[in-house]
Amino acid sequence: MKGDVSGPNWSEMLRVFGRIGLVSFGGPAAQIALMHRELVERRSWLTEAAYLRALSLCMLLPGPEAMQLATYAGWRLHGTRGGLLAGLLFVVPGALVIGVLALLYANYGQLPLVQAAFLGIKAAVIIVVFQALRKVAGKALHGLEGWVLATASFVALFVLGLPFPLIILAAGLWGFFHHAPRHDPPEPEIHTAAHPMKTVLVWAGLWASPLVVVWLLGQDFLLQLGLFFSKLAVVTFGGAYAVLAYMTQTVVQEYGWITTEQMIDALGLAETTPGPLILVTEFVALLAGFAQNGLAGALAAGALALWVTFTPCFLWIFLAGPYLEKISSQPRLSAALRAITATVVGVIANLSVWFALHVLFDRVTPDGVLAIPLPDWTSFNLLAFLLAAVAAALMLVLKRGFVFSMLVLGFGAGAASLFV
Repeated sequence: MKGDVSGPNWSEMLRVFGRIGLVSFGGPAAQIALMHRELVERRSWLTEAAYLRALSLCMLLPGPEAMQLATYAGWRLHGTRGGLLAGLLFVVPGALVIGVLALLYANYGQLPLVQAAFLGIKAAVIIVVFQALRKVAGKALHGLEGWVLATASFVALFVLGLPFPLIILAAGLWGFFHHAPRHDPPEPEIHTAAHPMKTVLVWAGLWASPLVVVWLLGQDFLLQLGLFFSKLAVVTFGGAYAVLAYMTQTVVQEYGWITTEQMIDALGLAETTPGPLILVTEFVALLAGFAQNGLAGALAAGALALWVTFTPCFLWIFLAGPYLEKISSQPRLSAALRAITATVVGVIANLSVWFALHVLFDRVTPDGVLAIPLPDWTSFNLLAFLLAAVAAALMLVLKRGFVFSMLVLGFGAGAASLFV
């Protein structure tokens, strides 16, 4: 498959997509802008129209949209091998960094100095999630229906504790069936996948193969972990922020693999590394595996989480890519996406409140009847509040980036702990 304007050779592909993978900090918005600059503005490997259609497709699909956009761009330029190259280069650098950080954290994360530094990182995370909420709300909430869907999803999660996948499914069905039928213009000509069934069989088989292996070996923990992150890969609409609360609820409360504090630390470290934010799944798996079986358990769990998180991304792109024009022209699918996007605002609002409560208070317990997290007001952490205020000043007022703010707060909190 050739690009819209001019196709690069493999050396150029390796250099450009390698650079994108190494400097893709700042979350999906920054990563999408970076790819636009590299692929459309500087090199004209894709036209503006093709890039925007691809972005729309990736937003329709579950999984990290920036990684899938890179995979689609590589596929369009050099077929399946190009998609594999671009997708892997987007993920691997960050995955290696996360792996090293997680193992260091597992060994040294309980030291008082390290815990104090992480309090500064957690304070910065509160503001990062708030920024994500504000950005998504500004783009997603148009009209009364959007606000109603966002509010309903917040209540469903924060008050009622309903499952995240159920909320996403309900929103998609509402948008799909509530959309008013209309006479659409003829669909544009599309490319046809040569072997769609073969694509499904190959990539679904690759996705399931490690799960079959750990099942045959009787590794119950790894099987449970792999099945959970596989399910997460299917419901990850709206980016990593949208599923973090659901993931936390499952891995902390249901399975007990890690603690709430470790989950917040995982997000803080994932924010500081290149690649998709959903790499937080690797961090969680490494910690859970380390607790189960030391270094060997950590490496096995981390590798499995990476596999079942990102293999589906290649399946979605290689299957849906040839039908991009047809998919993007379906009004009901677009309506379903708008409803899901509006619902994600409420999901991220729930995450924002949840994170803030667990950072600012040492003890938070659910209400006896509903799912509302109730803080113990006597456990209010004044230092965490002051650090969050500094983070807000740095990021919201002075417009400093997360990494800079995290370093300032982390070193500041760590230094302060030496004198307390």
